[in-house]
Amino acid sequence: MRPNPLSTTLALGLVLAGALQPALARSGREEITPAEEREFNYEADIPGCQAPEVLERLSSHFAEKEAKFWNSSLTILRYEHIERTAWRPWGLDYVPRRFCSAVATTSDGIRRKVDYSVRDGLGIIGADWGIEFCVHGLDRNLSYAYSSACREARP
Repeated sequence: MRPNPLSTTLALGLVLAGALQPALARSGREEITPAEEREFNYEADIPGCQAPEVLERLSSHFAEKEAKFWNSSLTILRYEHIERTAWRPWGLDYVPRRFCSAVATTSDGIRRKVDYSVRDGLGIIGADWGIEFCVHGLDRNLSYAYSSACREARP
């Protein structure tokens, strides 16, 4: 009786995965190179959650997205309850990012929670800081790009 090639391949893959598992896991003693000290380094000099330039960029990107993809004239009029929710939550060796949340009043008069992050190197060709955001109730992509309740926009 000949062995099934598929089961042999699967068994070999499981053995190799088990052997590599300790090498893939991060240890507490592993040396970490901060993102600022890499060959292609990051500055970690990004504006805060309440900085006018951050809120202006967020409003601009939101209005552009609404107009371009949803044929909507919805805009953000003002922000309240702005707070930082995390700073570099995954450690020094990851791209510096600041996670924030706020309550935004949109042009339809509805107050919505906004989760956003300010990230080093996300601007034009990686030369500047950039933002990613999710406005609760307006993540209209068919696949919900940020998952339910904007979960993927938070740390």
